[in-house]
Amino acid sequence: MHEQLGASLTDFAGWLMPLRYGSETAEHNAVRTAAGIFDLSHMGELAVTGPAAPAALDYALTGAPSALQPGRARYTMICTPDGGVLDDLIVYRLGAAEYLIVANAANTAAVAEALTERAAGRDAMVRDRTDGYALIAVQGPRAAAILAPLASAELDGLKYYASYPALLAGRQVLLARTGYTGEDGFEIFAAPGDAAELWTAISDAGVGHGLLPAGLAARDTLRLEAGMPLYGNELSRDVSPFDAGLGRVVRFDKPDDFVGRAALAVRATAAPQRRLVGLVGESRRVPRHGYDVLWNGTKCGTVTSGAPSPTLGAPIAMAYVRPDAAEAATDMAVDVRGRAEPARLVELPFYRRA
Repeated sequence: MHEQLGASLTDFAGWLMPLRYGSETAEHNAVRTAAGIFDLSHMGELAVTGPAAPAALDYALTGAPSALQPGRARYTMICTPDGGVLDDLIVYRLGAAEYLIVANAANTAAVAEALTERAAGRDAMVRDRTDGYALIAVQGPRAAAILAPLASAELDGLKYYASYPALLAGRQVLLARTGYTGEDGFEIFAAPGDAAELWTAISDAGVGHGLLPAGLAARDTLRLEAGMPLYGNELSRDVSPFDAGLGRVVRFDKPDDFVGRAALAVRATAAPQRRLVGLVGESRRVPRHGYDVLWNGTKCGTVTSGAPSPTLGAPIAMAYVRPDAAEAATDMAVDVRGRAEPARLVELPFYRRA
């Protein structure tokens, strides 16, 4: 179907994925103003079930999945014992003893292995269910209007970071109000055999609403504008949640121990070694991953993600910089192929929907 739509396909974490269908700027703007439809079937899905599943996940993750009500979801992380980020995750609680964990495609095997090790000795089972799901996202201010005629239940009552089983275009799905674009939207977990029919039904329902198919390129610029981290860029085993400004995902108020707790407690109170900031370029040259950030002509950090921002009309980047530079400087520069291009330091996110 992607080939028929004219998609440029690219390898991504072992999957052949649509990078763009035409203009990535048009796809980006469609999500900001109307809606876009994404194929996210590369994401990993892990089922954790059993009477001890809540306790096993409380031990394995930085959050408190046991406190989630069935039907709710939470952004969280799984860390190494020394406090580095193994992956960032969405945890969906489907029932009292049933969870669905969504992991990044490149990290699915590592997360499954870590969860299995951390659940050992408990009455909980971890299964890789990635092959059992296709995942379609519809994101943007018109997403609910597009899906409403196809859904078996009212969408207005579905809260952000909530999910429920539903019929969509006559197919059984798990419908979640989650996303990675900074816009309202839905993620649809479906049987792989239903994916093409669902894509077609949603696309047909989007006629007149401005819906466009959108690829990985638009997904990246959308999440960058929204200040959302990408594993391998802003997050890695060398970075703690506190480095990334995401210490809120670490629940020290959990009564029991969890993997990485001692190391994370030290990092939470230690003087920060770096700070994640936003940069808005003041020339047309785009900062890219790995470029040096300069303050008073001297390197003070490194760009983690950068791209032209269709919404702001300027190049933007996220970067880790020294805390003293982040606190004292507003005017910086980025070394773009040997030229110091001026950039203005700003608070994240670059874009926040009304």
